[in-house]
Amino acid sequence: MSKVKVGVVQMSCVADKQQNLDKAIVKVREAAKKGAQIVCLQELFTSLYFCDVEDYDNFKLAETIPGPSTDALSAVAAELGVVIIASLFEKRAQGVYHNTTAVLDADGSYLGKYRKMHIPDDPGFYEKFYFTPGDLGYKVFKTKFAKIGVLICWDQWYPEAARITSLMGAEILFYPTAIGWASTQDDATNTDQYNAWQTIQRSHAVANGVHVVSVNRVGEEAGLKFWGGSFVSNPFGKILYQATPDEEEVTVHELDLDQSDYYRSHWPFLRDRRIETYQPITKRLLDEE
Repeated sequence: MSKVKVGVVQMSCVADKQQNLDKAIVKVREAAKKGAQIVCLQELFTSLYFCDVEDYDNFKLAETIPGPSTDALSAVAAELGVVIIASLFEKRAQGVYHNTTAVLDADGSYLGKYRKMHIPDDPGFYEKFYFTPGDLGYKVFKTKFAKIGVLICWDQWYPEAARITSLMGAEILFYPTAIGWASTQDDATNTDQYNAWQTIQRSHAVANGVHVVSVNRVGEEAGLKFWGGSFVSNPFGKILYQATPDEEEVTVHELDLDQSDYYRSHWPFLRDRRIETYQPITKRLLDEE
């Protein structure tokens, strides 16, 4: 299929896990009613963003994947004939947890999962306390409607992740996200942060000749204001859709996947890669030692 309709679900969350899951299902239905074929939910959508504190009780929010949430979403995917991208807190084993996104195909089948590779640790974002870095490598998923790549939030800042996923054949890069700023920050700082966040992802679209879909949450949680601003970029970095910074939104946008061939032919970055010169990138720093 050369054209595919993607649904973006930007929403706020509450403390009750079941309530969030039920809300997400309602919004998936809304997206499907608008014609969506692939629906992406935001990062860790079944809970508040619990990584704002280091609290052992929060490990109780985790679940197996596949598990209860993917079972519920699989039924919805099969009923509606849509692909669902679902970011969840995975309990892999006792004491081993991941920030993981599951992909459910349009017939409800579980296609697999991607475990977040880059784990941040900043004030208000204490993810290293909770998440073991991903060990599945970068992933693509051949869904009914497109071959998609999924990366998660902090992965957004790393061109290597986008490049590798694109080289594996991803036609669209999806980024489930939970990012915001401290409610005490000034507007100028907030604007700069948002622009940097969007710019780095648009650059992934340009460098790799693929569409990028980034889905963020909204709402204020424990002094963090999640800035929404979910967006869709074409392979030239043009913004096709951008959500508001503070409202829940469900939108559907049609992507023409044939555009990748056009942009990759006219700006042949992949053709001109000098792969024999890139070995140094595997080192932490290129210092004198």
